[in-house]
Amino acid sequence: MDFVKVYSKEIIKSATRKRSGEIKIGEKVSIVSTNWREDLEKLHCKFVLVGIPEDIGVRANYGRGGANTAFKPALESFLSQQSNQFCSGESVCILGEVMVDDLMEKAEKLNGKTKNEIDQLRTLTSEIDKRVSEVIQQIGASGKIPVIIGGGHNNSYGNIKGTSIALNKKINVINCDPHLDFRPLEGRHSGNGFSYAFEEGFINRYSVFAMHEQYNNSSALEKFRDIPEQLYYNTYESVFVREELEYKTALKQSIGFAKNEACGIEIDLDAITNVPSSAKTSSGISPVQARQFVYQSAKDLEALYLHIAEGAPVLSHIKADNKTGKLIAYLITDFIKGCDKEVFN
Repeated sequence: MDFVKVYSKEIIKSATRKRSGEIKIGEKVSIVSTNWREDLEKLHCKFVLVGIPEDIGVRANYGRGGANTAFKPALESFLSQQSNQFCSGESVCILGEVMVDDLMEKAEKLNGKTKNEIDQLRTLTSEIDKRVSEVIQQIGASGKIPVIIGGGHNNSYGNIKGTSIALNKKINVINCDPHLDFRPLEGRHSGNGFSYAFEEGFINRYSVFAMHEQYNNSSALEKFRDIPEQLYYNTYESVFVREELEYKTALKQSIGFAKNEACGIEIDLDAITNVPSSAKTSSGISPVQARQFVYQSAKDLEALYLHIAEGAPVLSHIKADNKTGKLIAYLITDFIKGCDKEVFN
């Protein structure tokens, strides 16, 4: 079964805010047909944008819903940016979204207040894993770089697995996140995507940047201490509170740990101060620092994909925050510029 809802030319056109005398990214991007696998093989673009409009994995981790709402405003903001010498829409294909509507419909009936309902949400998250990993594997096999927007950080697992299978080897991963997301293998959710991927042999090295010291459990921290050759973190407090490290030094160390192999790049919007997300923080990095993380990681690493997770412009009950979509659009173009080493390095 094909788990991609392909975005048509009409969808892209309606999402692009055009202006006379200007050329927007949405006017230059490539699109695909329902035979998207074959189309990707033929296209000359480097990046493939895909959304995952789900929040099941977050809810399976006792979090707040809303991560399903990030892709649409992010796409509209990205497509409506200028296409120019700094970033051209010609380098990007808009694939569409991973189909999860049927799973979201099932999850709507579950409030996650009982163990049975949590177990059902985790079973649905496992189904999302299968769909995401299959789509990412196909994009990777085409030689393109996926840019994945939306959904909970549970989707890190599908990104890592799909990329690893496409390359037939373990990959490195760098993650900017207050949480290690290395919780026990207790059923799939947004807090254990990386621990599952590591235990199942898809990760070689995993580097976490600016982790928050009091929001990670002792067992996860001990795991990192026990396997320092494969697992690494530095902490937000060591950089911004105790000032033991400068920001650029800490970032360089995180990137350096993941530099020996090709690397997936993950950023959880929970890391950024006051950005609507499943676990919104009042004490995090700034949007500029988040952009630096994405750009510098793409520049210094052999980037395999970018995943921007947990953004929740609509947190189940409030009006959409359009600034979140614009921030995600900035992160996308920063990633593209970082990968374009011939122009910007």
